[in-house]
Amino acid sequence: MKIAIGCDHIVTDIKDTMVDYLKGLGHEVVDCGTYDSERTHYPIYGRRVAEKVVTGEVERGIVICGTGVGITTSANKVKGVRAPLVRDVTTAKMAREQLDANVLGIGGRITGLGLMENIVDVFLETPYIETKESKRTIEAIDALASESRGLEGDEIFDEFLEKWEAGCYVDSK
Repeated sequence: MKIAIGCDHIVTDIKDTMVDYLKGLGHEVVDCGTYDSERTHYPIYGRRVAEKVVTGEVERGIVICGTGVGITTSANKVKGVRAPLVRDVTTAKMAREQLDANVLGIGGRITGLGLMENIVDVFLETPYIETKESKRTIEAIDALASESRGLEGDEIFDEFLEKWEAGCYVDSK
């Protein structure tokens, strides 16, 4: 399976470990960054992963930040993405079976690596089971998403990156 993965600077080490884990399982991995511990802004990487999923460049995506909340929320802003924030195997299974979740959100400082591997395994192995109810639910969820504001790339984040680089945000490491 082809999988996109992205993270913020707080969990780059964990993302790198997951990239190695996924490759070890035989998956093709598209690493959307970030690639070091230099301060950055997580919505960029949530969006990059999500766009690769909705364009069909990859089959699934994984996004990781400290708690998982911010990057998962940003991924969900891309129309066509259904990204649950998952902290247990059962949630990963149900999200795939019932909602055809296509991006997995994880808190890298909340969830241990062993559990994270189990969650990823279940997320990747569990098929979507289409029912009339699940199909209607997915249609209703997808209808909530709005179209993109028409920006081509990451320039949507320029204002925030300038503030970030100026030290206006406090790092929560």
